[in-house]
Amino acid sequence: MIHIRLLALSLLTALSAGRSIHSHLFVEPGKQFVLGGDQEGGFRLVAHNTGPVPVAVRERRRAGTVAERGALAPGQRATLRFAPGSAALVRSGSARRAELDLDTSGGGPAA
Repeated sequence: MIHIRLLALSLLTALSAGRSIHSHLFVEPGKQFVLGGDQEGGFRLVAHNTGPVPVAVRERRRAGTVAERGALAPGQRATLRFAPGSAALVRSGSARRAELDLDTSGGGPAA
């Protein structure tokens, strides 16, 4: 849990300073990783599914609504933009652990 909090703090610090961060992420089956939330600006997420299982990506907006943003098959890459105050919700689409490479930077509101 401390690792997730440190990553979230690093994300908010990097985004507010206009920098990008890279992380290699594991998401356990049935678990969800939350990236961002309550930040003043939007952010851009470049995700590469480096694991053997599909990964679902959703966006929780500041108002609390949740929207599907897509799914990444193994080996697939995607670039997604998230609105100010939004959080990216990343979930394993399998009973096995998911694995991703993430690059996150400030990037403006969702398109």
